[in-house]
Amino acid sequence: MNNLVVKYLIGIDLGTTNTVVAYTDMLKPLTSDNCHIFEIEQLVAPGEVAKRPLLPSFRYHPAGGEINPIDLQLPWSDVAVDKLEGELPLVVIGEWARELGAKVDGRQVVSAKSWLSHPHVDRNADILPWAGAEGVAKVSPVLASASYLLHVRHAWNFAHPDALMEDQEVVITIPASFDEGARALTVEAASRAGLVNILLLEEPQAVCYDWYARQGARVQRELAKIKLLMVCDVGGGTTDLSLIKVAQGKDNSLALTRIGVGNHLMLGGDNVDLALAHIAEGLINGGTSANKKLSAANLSQLIQQTRKAKELLMGDDAPGSARVTVLGSGAKLIGGAKSCELTKQAVRDIALDGFFPNISFDQRPLKRRSAVVEFGLPYAADPAVSKHVAEFIADHQIACKDALGIDSTQSGHAIPDAVLFNGGVFNSAVLSERTIELLSEWRGSAVNRLENHHPNLAVAQGAVAYARARRGAQLKIGGGSARTVFLVLEQQDAGKQAICLMPKGTEEEQELTLSERKFSLQLGLPVQFHLFSTTADQGYKIGEIITLDEQTLASGRFISLPPLVVVLEKTTLDSVIVSLATRFTEVGTLKIDCVAENQQRWHLEFQIRQPLSQRTATDKTDALPDCFDQVREKVDLVFGESKKQITPKAVKSLRADIEKLLGKREHWELPLLRALFDQLLEGKNHRRRSAAHERIWFNLAGYCLRPGFGYLIDDWRVEQIWGLYEQGLQHHQETQVWIDWWTFWRRASGGLSALQQARVFEDIEKFINPAALTNRKLKEEAKQKSYQDMVKLVATLELLPIEHKTKISEWLLKRLQKSSETSSSWWALGRLASRIPFHGSAHNVIDKKEIQSWLPQLLSIDWKKNPQAAFAVVLMSRMSGDRSRDLDADWRAKIIQQLTLVKAAESWIEMVDSIKELNEAETKRVFGEGLPIGLKLIQ
Repeated sequence: MNNLVVKYLIGIDLGTTNTVVAYTDMLKPLTSDNCHIFEIEQLVAPGEVAKRPLLPSFRYHPAGGEINPIDLQLPWSDVAVDKLEGELPLVVIGEWARELGAKVDGRQVVSAKSWLSHPHVDRNADILPWAGAEGVAKVSPVLASASYLLHVRHAWNFAHPDALMEDQEVVITIPASFDEGARALTVEAASRAGLVNILLLEEPQAVCYDWYARQGARVQRELAKIKLLMVCDVGGGTTDLSLIKVAQGKDNSLALTRIGVGNHLMLGGDNVDLALAHIAEGLINGGTSANKKLSAANLSQLIQQTRKAKELLMGDDAPGSARVTVLGSGAKLIGGAKSCELTKQAVRDIALDGFFPNISFDQRPLKRRSAVVEFGLPYAADPAVSKHVAEFIADHQIACKDALGIDSTQSGHAIPDAVLFNGGVFNSAVLSERTIELLSEWRGSAVNRLENHHPNLAVAQGAVAYARARRGAQLKIGGGSARTVFLVLEQQDAGKQAICLMPKGTEEEQELTLSERKFSLQLGLPVQFHLFSTTADQGYKIGEIITLDEQTLASGRFISLPPLVVVLEKTTLDSVIVSLATRFTEVGTLKIDCVAENQQRWHLEFQIRQPLSQRTATDKTDALPDCFDQVREKVDLVFGESKKQITPKAVKSLRADIEKLLGKREHWELPLLRALFDQLLEGKNHRRRSAAHERIWFNLAGYCLRPGFGYLIDDWRVEQIWGLYEQGLQHHQETQVWIDWWTFWRRASGGLSALQQARVFEDIEKFINPAALTNRKLKEEAKQKSYQDMVKLVATLELLPIEHKTKISEWLLKRLQKSSETSSSWWALGRLASRIPFHGSAHNVIDKKEIQSWLPQLLSIDWKKNPQAAFAVVLMSRMSGDRSRDLDADWRAKIIQQLTLVKAAESWIEMVDSIKELNEAETKRVFGEGLPIGLKLIQ
């Protein structure tokens, strides 16, 4: 990108709360004076366009007829410009969108950047606004992020028609803590906005670049007594921490090296706003009664009000209090308004004591989930920023002592001697002063504060300074990759064996080859690599092998990356010997290639879909038992090419024969299960030899593939078996074969795509529809094909659209009014309406209003006689911590009361009353079957 002939260097701070654009004119000297903020034209009121230095990162999705399209005209609206694929026809972006969201509930998209880094939802799915009003159109976090970038691109291009943004050098900033998935999605959002050739820069580094550029000749004097700088960036959605070593050379030269970054923390000003909204909610309702909670959409509106109040009351010359108001909806827009006063002291107490408490250095964040959980975002469990800062410094003591020149064997804590603040939170002098006091107290002497007079602009300006530094116009911060990357090799009794692929500090575009390790890869089959990364300051070397034991993984310092997958094209060879080559790209992402001896390369792609389960640190060895060859022989005898005649009894006893060799199947571990599945897969074409063959194959294969995801190349396995669905059953007259057929697809359903799940539902739908009860032919067919197992299967199709799941649930409610309905329908109803999906995205759950409309019918049932109905209600009302999904508190109170009266299991009451992690037995009951040993559900 250095060879690109450009007129401008452009820096974009794609923030959680605001997006900012800065630029340098290449026709002028590349100095700090030549850095300007590009004022972005945007709607600030109906039909009113104005230039602002900040583009609020907010979208507003108006209702039909709410806004006149003429009032949405922007200067470039009549110009032929690129449209964003999948964009809504009418949308407001920027300042007016922020103001509208504070007045109308459920139509505002906020914190898209936080959602971009949320691994437990489909970030390309239309899920925002999360607490959307009924009927509001939604978009994905990627599209929302792309829309902000496209807006600034259009604004820039309108102002610079001879120097289009896509033709300039563009640097987009991201949190240093963004993982590979979030980085890749940021690049995707930029690409969708027409910005294909971009660079990524970590935000704390950008802040440091901006500070350095603004010092000019003073920089040597300012840094003369500083050895270790901590950049503390607390923005709207994230807390980002970095350590930068300051070294003075003998020739009076200066070197800055980033030596540590923190893990991703979803903790920032948004959390303060949310905490204040909870206080305001209690005041508005005349108390703190949990039964008087606002709706999720109302709360979203209230948060925008408390954000304004916070900024006012935490600022200089603040008034004694501020009023916040939640407007009603529809005809009650004004009459339904509710207000309360937030005092300056209360706001400051919340911010200081709750988020920046005065603590000792040895205090650490709580790991349990906090009460401050809303809107489906996985906020940090402990909101105390000061505890996270202490943990970050403690985790990097080796690097801190080295930078400060302290003997590594010396006792005591090494605390940075300078701090540079950034982010909207530190617009408040109260909070920055508290943090300085804490750091100084931990250090035992004063900590220097480097002044950042424009925290809202520094990141974008720093991105431009970085672009100048790449051209030699100023000092470039060293440090390279912020993480060490490991490849998991094998499993030993003590833990996972992993080899270092890329040490922390690897510079951009430096290729490293793991030459001493060769891998034999089969051609024509997918190969998947399991990687871990760590920001720990321990110095690892390429090729170094470590053991990731249970304690190490439980510490949270080693993060599992999305898997890497490659399918090597089939040639005349069966396999190829390769080495692995890694490179830290200038975009800031990890690139890994398989390199053959003839230098042919295959690029490994990250699979961004993060599974909701993972292998635990207590997995036993991946090595298969010694008797597995005998197991292969038995499977091959039944399902292989062998012409040897075997008796029907030998086919039926295959499972029992395998259990004699391997032990009871409930004790089979994940690697063994998948190895056995792969053996069965080889014989899938011979499953039709007899009804017994077909039944046994689906029974065993389904058990070994459950839950359809969570292990290496499971995506590929599901791809291989989908063709069997299209082929159907050979021995379709036998009910037991149908039972094993439906059970197989239920066990594999977690790995099926949305389209595949829809296809399964199409075939089952007619049997579940209550209309089938009046059709004699359908009733007989349903009985013959095992209606009960069809119901259990349809309940696991979590990727079906909400309207389908709602329709199925209503059908089951109607059928369950008859005593002849199978009891499995109760479990299916609860699973369909569950608040917490197993493999689906958290946005795709039935609306809680629908469920609450069903509760009168369900509460009228005698739960003592019908515990299945009680358990269905438990699943429907299970607490997730997300107000938009959780049932209203008064309904949950009624459910808990009835569960208590019938003396239901205490664990059932806990699920309704609080956020509960399921144990093994509870997982089995909730999801219909236990998970394989080695898989743990991540809530």
